[in-house]
Amino acid sequence: MNSGLIGKIEKAHRYAQEPERVRIHHLEATFNGDNNSYEVSFRDNKWNCGCHTFSTFGDCQHVMAIQKILEPMLPEDTTSEQQSQQPTA
Repeated sequence: MNSGLIGKIEKAHRYAQEPERVRIHHLEATFNGDNNSYEVSFRDNKWNCGCHTFSTFGDCQHVMAIQKILEPMLPEDTTSEQQSQQPTA
């Protein structure tokens, strides 16, 4: 194997241990829940999910799970799509 490539592989392993180096701006994913699969998206710092819980409450277990997984790579001011559309008091 090329020695230059070996160095890149080692660097990739180091980068993988530092997820805060990555910032996610857009994401589309299918979340396989216990009963159904749901389309989850993140765009313009807003989350959205196709499940009933999200449409009712503006947040859901699918979004929360993905946020927990990706936490070091997400901007600090992320919100759910529904939450950002609710009027403030």
